[in-house]
Amino acid sequence: MKIVFMGTPDFAVSILNALIESPHTVTAVVTQPDKQKGRGKEVQFSPVKECALEHGIQVLQPERIKAPEAVEELRTLDADIFVVAAFGQILSKEILDMPRYGCINVHASLLPKYRGAAPIQWSVINGEQETGVTIMQMNEGMDTGDMILKTVVPITPEDTGDSMHDKLAAAGAVLCTDVLAVIEHGELHATVQDSTQATYAKRLTKEMGHIRFSKSAVEIERLIRGLNSWPSAYTYLNGKTFKIWRAKVLDREATGTPGTVAEVTKQSIIVNTGDGLLELLEVQLEGKKRMDTACFLLGYPVTAGTAFEE
Repeated sequence: MKIVFMGTPDFAVSILNALIESPHTVTAVVTQPDKQKGRGKEVQFSPVKECALEHGIQVLQPERIKAPEAVEELRTLDADIFVVAAFGQILSKEILDMPRYGCINVHASLLPKYRGAAPIQWSVINGEQETGVTIMQMNEGMDTGDMILKTVVPITPEDTGDSMHDKLAAAGAVLCTDVLAVIEHGELHATVQDSTQATYAKRLTKEMGHIRFSKSAVEIERLIRGLNSWPSAYTYLNGKTFKIWRAKVLDREATGTPGTVAEVTKQSIIVNTGDGLLELLEVQLEGKKRMDTACFLLGYPVTAGTAFEE
């Protein structure tokens, strides 16, 4: 089949690579426009664009995929199917109806749960024991299309947003090639989503990482893992941003006001929360490198009773 691939971030690269290695032909890639980064305003390509250029694949970067000129350019590609993975723009019905086999989307959740922009991180934050990848036939709604295939991926107590991203990207790459074989052989049997079971995974913001120690140790620890590595969970220590990269819930009751240090050991800082104690194991003070708490304490003493600022 002749494939036009639409995607932008790292998650989509694994899927694009799998398609390139498949018996099918990726005739073009559609990705978001280049961005300027840093004070030097250097132009930054999306990860998908970099991958496409490495393989000599035509790249399209419309500001608006629904613009008439963008639609006509897509039409000239004469694709059998559009494969979409974290593209970042909504496709019109005109585009969805364009390829012979329509458009399929690789979504990093077990739909209808976690529709939306950040399903990977929210599955960790909310304490799910498993998530997965769903490939759906796209329609005009937000992740509402009929489901073609799913694969389940367990979430371990150590998993972070980053580790689950990598697991789901790998799973999605395998599942996508499986789905193309099903479609090509005319064996497609899609299932309508039960919208009454739908949940929404809203877009992540930096402010979401601001820790409220009035919450339970369990909730805070999951937030830390879910937002690792972006946007990261943080508090303030003596007026400076203090990121927490790894923590552990202790099976002990809090002994003081939420947000105050209950105990300091050679290896960690133990903090009171609204329910239980949280042991900080890997941290980063503003202007410093990320490090184990044991190393941090060698150069920055913290004592019991110290209060993290909200």
